[in-house]
Amino acid sequence: MTVFSDMWAFLSDGANWSGSDGIAALLGQQLLLTVTALLMAMVVGLPIALWLGHLGRGGFLAINISNVGRAIPTFALLALLVVAPWPGTDQLGPYGRAGLATLIALTLFALPPIITNAFVAMREVPGEVKEAARGMGMTGAQQFWRVELPLGLPLVVSGLRLALVQVWATATIAALVAGPGLGQVITDGFFRSNYGKGIAGALVVAAVALVLELVAALAQRSVDPTRRGTPGGRRKDALSVNTATVDVPAESVG
Repeated sequence: MTVFSDMWAFLSDGANWSGSDGIAALLGQQLLLTVTALLMAMVVGLPIALWLGHLGRGGFLAINISNVGRAIPTFALLALLVVAPWPGTDQLGPYGRAGLATLIALTLFALPPIITNAFVAMREVPGEVKEAARGMGMTGAQQFWRVELPLGLPLVVSGLRLALVQVWATATIAALVAGPGLGQVITDGFFRSNYGKGIAGALVVAAVALVLELVAALAQRSVDPTRRGTPGGRRKDALSVNTATVDVPAESVG
C-alpha cells in the first residue's frame, strides 16, 4: 500500500501540478501533441478513404494501407525518426526537440482506424439508397454530401474516436526520446524508483483517456442521423462494419 500512498501524496501536492514541468503543463503538451497528430491523420487519410469508398473501388489499397500502419512498431519508428537529420527542427515550437518525430509516428499510428472506418462507412451505404438518390437526379457530388456522408458519418467518427484514444495513450512514449507529455512523469518516476510518481502519471493518462472516450462517444452519437427525431434516441437503423443492410427512412435521402 506504500506505493499507492506515495501516488496519492504526489497527486495531492499542488507543487507537482504547477510550473513548466508540472502535471498540468505536461498534460497540455500531450493534448496538443495528440490533437495535432489526429488532425494530420485526418487531413491525409479521410479524403483518400472517403473518395475510394464513394467510387466503390480501391478497397485493397485502403485495407492494406491500414494493415501496414498496424504492423509498424510505433516506438521503433519514433526512435528512427528522432535520429534522422531533420534540418532546422531541433526546436519545433511547443512540441519540443523530438516534436516532429513524435508527430510523424503518431500520425502514422492514427491512420489505420481512420482510413478503414471511413472507407467502410461509404461502402456500407445500401445500394438501393444510392440508386434512389440517382433516380432523384442527384449528381455524384450531391449523392456523396447529401446521402452517403450523412449516413456514414457515425462510422467515420467512430474511427476518429478510436484513433484519438489510441494516440493519446501512445503519446506517452515521446518521453523516451526527450519528447513532451505526461510520459516524462511516468519514465522519471520509474527511472528513479519513485513508483508512486510513475503510477500517478499513468493514472492521469488513464483518467484523461476515459474523458476523451466519453466526449468522442457523445460526438459520435450526436452525428448519427438515425437517432434524430426518435423517442429516447433509439436507433431505427444500423450502419456498421458488420451490417450490410440498412433500413433508411425516405427523408434521409431528401
